[in-house]
Amino acid sequence: MPLNRNALIRYKTIDQCLQNRFRKWTLLDLMEACSDALYEYEGIDKGVSKRTLQLDIQTMRSDKLGYNAPIVVKEKKYYTYAEADYSITKIPLSTNDLKLLKDVVSTLEQFKSFAHFEEFGGIVKKLEDQLNVKGKKSKPIIHFERNNRLRGIEYIDTIYKAIFEKKSLEIGYRSFKARSEHSFVFHPQFLKEYNNRWFVIGVREKSQHVLNLALDRIQSLKDSKQKYSNLNLNPDDYYQDIIGVTVSKSQRKQKVLFYVNRANAPYVITKPMHSSQKVFEERSDGIIFQLEVQINFELERLLLGYGANLVVLGPRRLRNRIRKNIEKSYEQYKLNVVQ
Repeated sequence: MPLNRNALIRYKTIDQCLQNRFRKWTLLDLMEACSDALYEYEGIDKGVSKRTLQLDIQTMRSDKLGYNAPIVVKEKKYYTYAEADYSITKIPLSTNDLKLLKDVVSTLEQFKSFAHFEEFGGIVKKLEDQLNVKGKKSKPIIHFERNNRLRGIEYIDTIYKAIFEKKSLEIGYRSFKARSEHSFVFHPQFLKEYNNRWFVIGVREKSQHVLNLALDRIQSLKDSKQKYSNLNLNPDDYYQDIIGVTVSKSQRKQKVLFYVNRANAPYVITKPMHSSQKVFEERSDGIIFQLEVQINFELERLLLGYGANLVVLGPRRLRNRIRKNIEKSYEQYKLNVVQ
């Protein structure tokens, strides 16, 4: 049963009134209280009708919302709760509510890297004990792509807590190109998952240049006493013009045109590469698509993944880089490096 905000305000107001047993509440009193609340919270000044209030009381008494509120009328005039300590805010979980919670936990348990989900499972177990419900372990209905053997995922929980608590971290990091580990203070802003690999986005101690660090290259991690620098980065805005995780501060988004043959075009249509994707031209043998994104390594890798089924048309620089990559790959096959 869908609820609007006004109805919820009325239910809450009626509940607060009926909890006040030092006053006798007539239907008119409740109407006035609800009207005042709607004016205060929503600016609605037309008031609440007698019919609306009667329907609200009827709904609260029923099981439609799970309230089953014990609202009674005394002396054929005054409304109150039959149970002195009753409130709609104290409704216990039903067995069905618990089942839904367990289904959610079963799904979340697939994200083993977050300790919060383990704690949530413990909370559900306590609720089971209180309701005397036997918990049954069932297989998950939804299966997420994951790799529990990925390096670095053990740091997710620590980084998550640091971001939540606005704390800086001292990180020991070694990139693929570096010969040795390098330690520095890092101010994490948010976590990012891409292509089954995790990254933390933030800034170093004396620089405001935003970096993305791969968790699988982190060698050590501990709390730092340095004051946290909060950039208030919004991930949706930060990644608006790119595919993947590599954002260039100096590069603007460009129009990328590419052709996909008729057999593979439906895969690109049903799973867009980016939110900016649109059909540029439909042809008898295939479709030309357009993206408006920054050109980065992840975009190139995605386009190359379609092999001979996709041809980049522009911009020229991207087209040439893709062509050279394919030519180099062809030469590797001609050499037959692996016998």
